[in-house]
Amino acid sequence: YHSVVLDSFKLEISFSRIHLTQMQEISLPESKISRWIQDVDKQVDKVSELLKKVKDANEESKAVTKASAMKAIKKRMEKDVDEVGKIARNVKAKLEAISKDVFLNTFVTNLANRQKPGCGKGTAVDRSRTNLTKCDAPAAYGFHAVTKKFRDLMMEFQTLRQRIQDEYREVVERRVITVTGTRPDEATIDHLIETGNSEQIFQTAMQDMGRGQVLNTLEEIQERHDAVKELEKKLLDLYQVYLDMAVLVEAQGEILDNIESQVSNAVDHVQSGTTALQTAKKLQRNSRKWMCIAIVILLVIVGIIVVGVIQPWKSGKGA
Repeated sequence: YHSVVLDSFKLEISFSRIHLTQMQEISLPESKISRWIQDVDKQVDKVSELLKKVKDANEESKAVTKASAMKAIKKRMEKDVDEVGKIARNVKAKLEAISKDVFLNTFVTNLANRQKPGCGKGTAVDRSRTNLTKCDAPAAYGFHAVTKKFRDLMMEFQTLRQRIQDEYREVVERRVITVTGTRPDEATIDHLIETGNSEQIFQTAMQDMGRGQVLNTLEEIQERHDAVKELEKKLLDLYQVYLDMAVLVEAQGEILDNIESQVSNAVDHVQSGTTALQTAKKLQRNSRKWMCIAIVILLVIVGIIVVGVIQPWKSGKGA
């Protein structure tokens, strides 16, 4: 899936390059990009706060032994995860839309315009456009950092999902040991986790301890099972957001690498131009020096010729 989506994003970039050769460059004010980054960053921070609440609720649930308490915690966790889902989908849509503007319209245009006559690599027009890229690059890197931050946050929810599954297994095993006095095998635990139905496993305990006392444990296990299954479903939806963000971060990284290459080439052109200018000035000074010497030599030669023609010494003798 990751490969397919990334290829799709790259294909979209290729089509955008062709399209942008036929449209006027869109220059995005740095202040607008900064506002976008700040807005997205606030949303990401809000998701981070909700993640902490879900983690705290999960820790609290491990000590719960009553179905009613587990049900209350489940309700809180589901509400927070639902809120995360709404924010995450909104942030994802913003990041994808802004990414196209920041990376395609502002930067990829430079590559497309190199195909125009007189705008090829190294020309004055190309260097001026690369200078624009160099100026806008910090905003792009800032936006890329926010996208990575959001991707990493989505990954934390998947880490939490795995932790909830592992801890749920441990809690179920402890409940069985507490009620039956024996450690259940893996197949028994798997059955409990999959179905939440534990009455058959506790039949003997019901006869020994009384049905009412064991039923409380059965209800708590069932409530915990329902909570874990529902949370797992919601967290899997967030995993899709994580995958999309991973693709977006990789695509942005490739474009930023291209920007670095353009800026590096621009620096090389500037350095080459400076060296050429210094060489030209040196040659100009040398040319002036040799021109002065040539003029002096020419004047000397002309003087000798004039003296030879006039022959002033002969005029002196005739007198």
